[in-house]
Amino acid sequence: MTLTAAEIAAVTGGRVVSGDPQARIGKWAIDSRTVSAGDLFVAIHGDRFDGHDFVAAALAAGAAGAVVTRTPVLSQAGAGGPASRPGATQAPLVIQVADTTRALQAAAREVRRRSGARVVAITGSAGKTTTKELTAEFLAAKYTVFRNKGNFNNHIGLPLSLLELGSRPDVAVVELGMNHVGEIRTLVGIAEPEVRVWTNVGDAHVGFFASSDAIADAKAEILDSARPGDLLVAGADDARIRARMAAFAGRTVTFGLSDRAHVRASLVEHRGLDGMAATITTPRASGRIDTPLLGTGNLLNLLAAIAVATELGVTLDQIRPRAARMRPAAHRGELLRLPGGVTLIDDSYNSSPAALKRSLETMRNATGSARKIAILGEMLELGEHAIRLHEECGWAAAQSGLDFLIAVGGASASRLADAAKTAGMQSGAVAHVATSAEAADLALTKVRPGDLVLVKGSRGIRTDLVVERLKAEFA
Repeated sequence: MTLTAAEIAAVTGGRVVSGDPQARIGKWAIDSRTVSAGDLFVAIHGDRFDGHDFVAAALAAGAAGAVVTRTPVLSQAGAGGPASRPGATQAPLVIQVADTTRALQAAAREVRRRSGARVVAITGSAGKTTTKELTAEFLAAKYTVFRNKGNFNNHIGLPLSLLELGSRPDVAVVELGMNHVGEIRTLVGIAEPEVRVWTNVGDAHVGFFASSDAIADAKAEILDSARPGDLLVAGADDARIRARMAAFAGRTVTFGLSDRAHVRASLVEHRGLDGMAATITTPRASGRIDTPLLGTGNLLNLLAAIAVATELGVTLDQIRPRAARMRPAAHRGELLRLPGGVTLIDDSYNSSPAALKRSLETMRNATGSARKIAILGEMLELGEHAIRLHEECGWAAAQSGLDFLIAVGGASASRLADAAKTAGMQSGAVAHVATSAEAADLALTKVRPGDLVLVKGSRGIRTDLVVERLKAEFA
């Protein structure tokens, strides 16, 4: 399923100023370095770059045309585009719009509508990507499923994902991210999901909000513009979600560990680093599910995915073998048993206080290792709450049975280390360093075969560098 240039111009409020209005577009790009032949290049104006500066390069790389705002770029684009090449007979396709980002979003919404796909949109403070992967895997037992790549979950990444629905999958599973008020509302307006999943309310990005209640209000935008036939899958154990989900205009199914949940887990068996098992009860069936995923956070992610899948007609019997072979995405709680005898939990993709506490809980429950070591990077975007939340995590670290702790980053990380010592860890068992490079150097002097090591931190701290050094050392 493709759109013509004229159709793109119509849905974006633009006009075709050059090229063939009947030319069909099936692929889109915003990065001139990754353009493939036939792509339509959208010149996004960002904070640090302007795509209009790269229109000529995109056309030279084989793009079928470009979506632009500024007329002066058009002659420049033509000068570097296909029409200027030997033997070229037609001017490059150029669609002029008022705002290229909004044009991208409008085109994505149109492709989403024409695709006929049922859209499942997932938001929450933690676990969105894991929930997305689980949901897509379970739904694949019955449907053809599209899932957005990585964390393409913002005002540009989500449209780029939805533009791939021209392949007409049965279901599209996407995640919606945010760090400011209004972002989820915008994304819901683009994706128009029939199924909305709200996993939890945590303290990620709390620096942009006055309180956790304010975060919940922003996340509650997932409820906006619902139709009577839409479905909300929501965390039953989160009081802030419960207080807001009554505003949803459609039908609600809840998940959790409490008896109030429609889809719930009981008789939970945590098997340390070998995963967990639980009896899963849904409105339709009950059965035992095993998974190699670790920790209560992942159990809740699993329940959310089961709730979506069973509501869409997938049975527990179909889910069971898929749950048994699921593994975390790279750097998101990935369990690595290194050849050199070290067991590494690589959770270096990102961090927030709530997610870190769950990771420390997993460390506390793990058995069989010689020692337990955590390398914890500073958590960003916490604003005036940063010191308090890092100190809380320092106390949690002290209660998790660690033999050695390395805190990485600035003043907040230093306070995490100090709090761990105040809470009972010996001074010689706690270190604070400024950078992940220093943390890697120190870790290599401390980690020995037989140890269990957790590495977690916000992306800006680059604790993935520690992971790579440990993998190389214990290969």
